[in-house]
Amino acid sequence: MYQFFVEPHQIDMTSKRVTIQGPDVNHIKNVLRMKVGEELNVSNGIDGREYRCGIAEYTEDSVLCELYFVKEDNVELPAEIWLFQGLPKADKMEWIIQKTVELGVAHIVPMATRRCIVKLDDKKADAKIARWQEIAKAAAKQSKRGLIPTVHPVMPFKTAIEFVSDMDVRMIPYELAEDMQHTRDLLAKAKPGQRIAVFIGPEGGFEEAEIQTALSAGVEPVTLGRRILRTETAGMTVLAWLSYLLEQ
Repeated sequence: MYQFFVEPHQIDMTSKRVTIQGPDVNHIKNVLRMKVGEELNVSNGIDGREYRCGIAEYTEDSVLCELYFVKEDNVELPAEIWLFQGLPKADKMEWIIQKTVELGVAHIVPMATRRCIVKLDDKKADAKIARWQEIAKAAAKQSKRGLIPTVHPVMPFKTAIEFVSDMDVRMIPYELAEDMQHTRDLLAKAKPGQRIAVFIGPEGGFEEAEIQTALSAGVEPVTLGRRILRTETAGMTVLAWLSYLLEQ
C-alpha cells in the first residue's frame, strides 16, 4: 500500500478527513492513477502513527481522503540514532542517506573532516541539504517509516564531537581498532530510549589527530571487522547491527 507524508494540520481527526497537497497530488492522480475509494497510508512525519485513508475526492490541487482508522504500532527503532557522515565524493551521500533511512536512522549530519575532498560553500550547501532532505523523505515513504529523518546542515568534525557530549552511546569505527569484543560490548549498551551517535569518516578515513580528539571526548573506537569498508558501507553496517539489537 502506498504511503505519503502530510503536515499535522492536514489530518483533521474531528471530521475524519485528510487533505493531501503538493507534488503528491500529481503522483497519486496521474502517475499511480489511483481511483476514488482506493486506500492509502498517511503519516504526519512526527508521531510515527499510520493513518489509513480512502480517496474520497479529487480537487484541482488536493486529494481529499476519508480517515478510516489510526494504526498505533510504531515502526520506528526505539532508540534515536544520529549518523555523522564525513562528506564523500560524487553522489555517494545520496546513497548513504537512502539506505540509512531504510535502516532506521533518525538524524543525518553531513560532516566536514580533514580528509574530505568535497568542500561546500554556503550557497551549494543549502541546495545540497534541501536535495538530501527530499531523498530522506522519499526513502521514508518507500520504507513506510512513520517519521522523516532530518538531514542537518554540514557540521565541522570538532563541533560534531562537542555536539554529542550528552548522548548515551558514542562510537567511531576506526581501521586500527582491533578488539571485536569491545565492539560487541559497546553495541550491547544500546538500549531503547537512548540517543546514539555514530561517526563515519570520508574516503581515506579520519586523521589520527581526529581520532585522538574523539577519544579524548569519550567517543569509543570500534572495529567493523578485518576488512576495510568503504565510507558508503560502514554506516550501513553499524545501522544494521543496531537495528538487529534494538528492534522490538
